[in-house]
Amino acid sequence: MKEQRLYYKYSDYLKEKYGEKVYKLPINLPITCPNRLDGNGCSFCSEVGTGFEALASQVSVTEQLERTKILIEKKYKAKKFIAYFQNYTNTFMKLDVFQAYICEAAACLDIVEISISTRPDCIQKEYLDVLKSISEKYQVAISIELGLQTVNYHTLDTINRGHGLAEYIDAVLMIQSYAFPICTHIILNLPGDSMRDAIESAKILSALKIDIVKIHSLYIAKNTKLSYEYESGTIKICSKEEYIQRLIAFLEHLSPEIVVERLFSRVPEKDSLFSNWNTSWWKLQDEVIAKMNEQESYQGKCVCYLNGSAMKKLSYEDWFCHHIHQISELIEKRNI
Repeated sequence: MKEQRLYYKYSDYLKEKYGEKVYKLPINLPITCPNRLDGNGCSFCSEVGTGFEALASQVSVTEQLERTKILIEKKYKAKKFIAYFQNYTNTFMKLDVFQAYICEAAACLDIVEISISTRPDCIQKEYLDVLKSISEKYQVAISIELGLQTVNYHTLDTINRGHGLAEYIDAVLMIQSYAFPICTHIILNLPGDSMRDAIESAKILSALKIDIVKIHSLYIAKNTKLSYEYESGTIKICSKEEYIQRLIAFLEHLSPEIVVERLFSRVPEKDSLFSNWNTSWWKLQDEVIAKMNEQESYQGKCVCYLNGSAMKKLSYEDWFCHHIHQISELIEKRNI
């Protein structure tokens, strides 16, 4: 009997897709986010965005890739790489500039895939057309990462995300028409969210047939709106135990076909006021795995809500008797 896997790991997915280990190389562009043009952006986002491990944006795309690739090759003996446009909103630029950046990455040696991280409200057909053309010309795969964070649009308003759930659905449908894999970012412990929101996030991703999910535990970056609220006591972060409960419930309600890229955020200690309850991400991961084994939990365990799930309550016998009764009543009325 085949052993039940706890969750579909991203590393396994990449091995299946490329036949060997593949590593992401982060790219940092000199761009911004539309949400910062008339304010400070999302309440959790730091001045440098989220690309803590990336090189300076003034360094060319080619040099960023080559310098990072040397380090990864030496450490992991890697031969294939994903060029990961990570920081800020990597479609929020003029189309010709966007095309030039992507082409530069695609032309680099040993790049098998280009991953573009962006916002749901920054997806347009013209940009997807460019990606399709580049994919065909350079024979590289394309994937797109969308920062949703939560399906609770009230919380999206609270954290000043600048978009709602509808924009995300619109972007997903547009991208899927090009058959580009979609990775969605979800934060499971945003202030204002609950266990119900975690479960509903998993259900919506599953219903939309998203390919990959990157799960984040909320960290508090220094000098952000969220950091000021945290220090003043305006907001509170849920306990480690509560987060693990939400994470396991999320996985149980997530389609087993969806790849899970990570379970916890990773951020340098010097850049944050709070991160992962002062515990290393790998220790937390071990704790989750132990808990899932203890509870006989696994990804997809509770996926029974799609494809007209309520119809399961109606057995054939019930259906037959119900319709016989309706027919009998109809005959009686006609006889009257």
